[in-house]
Amino acid sequence: MCLNTAFGCELFGRFNMPSLFKQGDLMIGGIFPVFNKDISSTSSFKREPPGAECTGFYMRAFRWTQVMIFAIEEINRDATLLPNISLGYKILNSCSSPPNTLRAALTLASGTEEKESTSSCPPAISALIAESGSSQSIAVAGTLGSFQVPVVSYFSTCACLSDKSKYPTFFRTIPSDYYQAKALAALVKHFGWQWIGAIQTDSDYGRQGILAFTKEVKKHEVCIAFVGTVYRTYKLEKYLDVVKMIKQSTVKVILAFGSKTDIYPLMKEVVKQNITGIQWIGSEAWITAASLSTPETYRSFGGTIGTVVQKMAMPKLKPFLTNISHYSDLGTAFVGDFWEVLTGCKPPLLGKVSRNQTKKKLCKASELLLNTKDAFFDISELRVTYNVYKAVYAVAHALHHLVFCEPAGVKAVRPCLNLSEIQPKQVSHHLHKVNFKNDYGDTVFFDEKGDPPASYDIINWQLIDGQVQHVILGHFSSTANKNYELSIKEENIVWRTGTVVPKSVCSNMCPVGTRKAPIKGKPICCFDCFPCADGTIANSTGSADCTPCPQEYWSNEKRDKCILKTIEFLSYHEPMGIAITVVSLLGALLSLSTMFVFIRYKETPVIKASNSELSCFLLFSLFTCFLCPLTFIGRPTVWTCMLRHTAFGVTFALCISCVLGKTIIVVTAFKATIPGNKVAGKFGPAQQRIIVGSCTFIQIVICVLWLTLNPPFPDMVFRYSSTKIVSECNTGSEAAFYAVLGYIGLLAIVCLVLAFLARKLPDNFNEAKFITFSMLIFCAVWITFIPAYVSSPGKFTVAVEIFAILSSAFGLLLSVFAPKCYIILIKPERNTKKHVMGKEF
Repeated sequence: MCLNTAFGCELFGRFNMPSLFKQGDLMIGGIFPVFNKDISSTSSFKREPPGAECTGFYMRAFRWTQVMIFAIEEINRDATLLPNISLGYKILNSCSSPPNTLRAALTLASGTEEKESTSSCPPAISALIAESGSSQSIAVAGTLGSFQVPVVSYFSTCACLSDKSKYPTFFRTIPSDYYQAKALAALVKHFGWQWIGAIQTDSDYGRQGILAFTKEVKKHEVCIAFVGTVYRTYKLEKYLDVVKMIKQSTVKVILAFGSKTDIYPLMKEVVKQNITGIQWIGSEAWITAASLSTPETYRSFGGTIGTVVQKMAMPKLKPFLTNISHYSDLGTAFVGDFWEVLTGCKPPLLGKVSRNQTKKKLCKASELLLNTKDAFFDISELRVTYNVYKAVYAVAHALHHLVFCEPAGVKAVRPCLNLSEIQPKQVSHHLHKVNFKNDYGDTVFFDEKGDPPASYDIINWQLIDGQVQHVILGHFSSTANKNYELSIKEENIVWRTGTVVPKSVCSNMCPVGTRKAPIKGKPICCFDCFPCADGTIANSTGSADCTPCPQEYWSNEKRDKCILKTIEFLSYHEPMGIAITVVSLLGALLSLSTMFVFIRYKETPVIKASNSELSCFLLFSLFTCFLCPLTFIGRPTVWTCMLRHTAFGVTFALCISCVLGKTIIVVTAFKATIPGNKVAGKFGPAQQRIIVGSCTFIQIVICVLWLTLNPPFPDMVFRYSSTKIVSECNTGSEAAFYAVLGYIGLLAIVCLVLAFLARKLPDNFNEAKFITFSMLIFCAVWITFIPAYVSSPGKFTVAVEIFAILSSAFGLLLSVFAPKCYIILIKPERNTKKHVMGKEF
């Protein structure tokens, strides 16, 4: 590491770190976790610090180093990409440790040679391919970003690294966890899981991944029941706490977001405790790890479904990998360890004790890798390895564009920039311009955040021929308009819990006719179901609220459908309607019969004494009064509403006018017996007709004004009942309605007063007594009608009005005409002038 001083650039310190190195015109650095466990106890910078001690050779990461070398050699042979310019590399080990990664990054960025006093400290590399872990990449990108050194990661997915304000020169060829969170959330939504658990690793990758996932699934009303945290350095007790949390929870679906080294101890304990019946969802960090996908783990983790970056086959890579040999690459870093792990024997020419030292036999020169069947050489399903390949090519294309001022492959070009003038900041700038299609048909480019487009395979753990295999079921990708598409072949899925999609809910979905009610203190996915209130429905399962029915409708018993309310009106078919019709027709028949009697016996003294003309008018009006209730029965229409009230008003006005005429005749008739009184002579038939006609005409005028200005009309009334609609006639103008009633009442009161005054006149057939009695009945009926009319609901309002009409009509008919008919038909011997005049004795 170099340090600017007053005297120039001075070497501050040197890390003794083994590396894979090849000099070139332009240098690319690489950091890979070739050994995945750091056992060093110091992280301080010293003048001569000891090399970090690592253990656990990681074959997969070693293949990444070889792919980087393979890609660089391929580029150096390409006549169109960086022609006449050789790419070199320096690759260091990170031990999967942020401090070691930072040491390696500073080593690569600073170079190893001291510079002259007049020079600055330019970095020794143009770009850095690093790192596999998000925490390591955060350390590197955060530090080298200040020096504008571009860092291209192949496996760091933390969404936090997309923050350009913190990591301005960070790029990656693997999609951000922002997209993986969307993919996992889309899976959860697709299968209808609403109550799930989550496991995160205690790292930036795990924490940020679960945070992004939680944010996404909350949009779909999915609840996280618990979040367990694990890490490779945790003691067994912490893993047991997480297992206990799983066993006590009711969730049937668990998402594990973490690296394979962190998840593996948890998997071991889950298998050990025979926890089954859980549907696991995996992040791409561990879902395809061969070491975790075993028949032993399948017992508990079979059917696991998850997202992985798209695979790619690289057939040209296998010859390169099988060509690795400790004998031909004598002294090359990491190769001896690779050879020892792969062949199981100790290379005889290894100059020092292997890190994986065991009592192993020495290798013979005949051990070759060509026929090995180790997964290291399986190049059919490369995922992260292919991302390393793309990262190298992305840097190469950025360098080409920078050096030649033209994209690669456009035409024969000449350099427009001296290689010595290249600054890392320029490389970072041109990485944003990268957009090319490689030999595998894959288009490589970065968005404004330095991320590639989202593209994942959906895989499923299946046991085939005794081996766990990862079967691709579908795909998740971003589209041109920044939408996301998920396609899954559900028929090909093997579920750990059976052939049916597992169900994972805190509370069962509320059936139709009920609504969800949150339970205090619990997540929104935990709820009770309450029936919808009357008049509201829920016609789909899981309704949060009940929907009110329209005014004309009401909810059925199941509360899942709005049905039309019953329209209530007094009909001819119900008992009350039938009874009213019978009584009305009976009254009309009695009126006609009485009229027939009066016509038949019009010459008899009783009929003559009661003024046969007015009696016939009165009987006709009573006949029409009895027919009026028929207009009140049946569904109201515009015509029946106008007819029922006006007909009632006019006929009763005619009726009371006739009674008034008869009353006046009785009074004047007996006044005429007084000597010198000439009143009777002035009140003949013409005057009687004028009284009846004028009194009736006034009521006709009131009714005409009523019908003209604000007539009655059919109306739907909802206030009487929540389950019924009352169809009734709205009076239109209440003032007109009460004017009609008031006028009839006025006529009745005048009749009552006159009849009351004449009640004691001396004769055997004093009609005034009967008129008085009839008017008392009439007034009593209509006085009680008003409060009953106002308080009666629905069709009973109509019934009260009909009752008042029929009662008053029968009162008049029986009171006025029953005594006369009794004498005419039953006691004809009394039908004499002497008896009528009271002179029989």
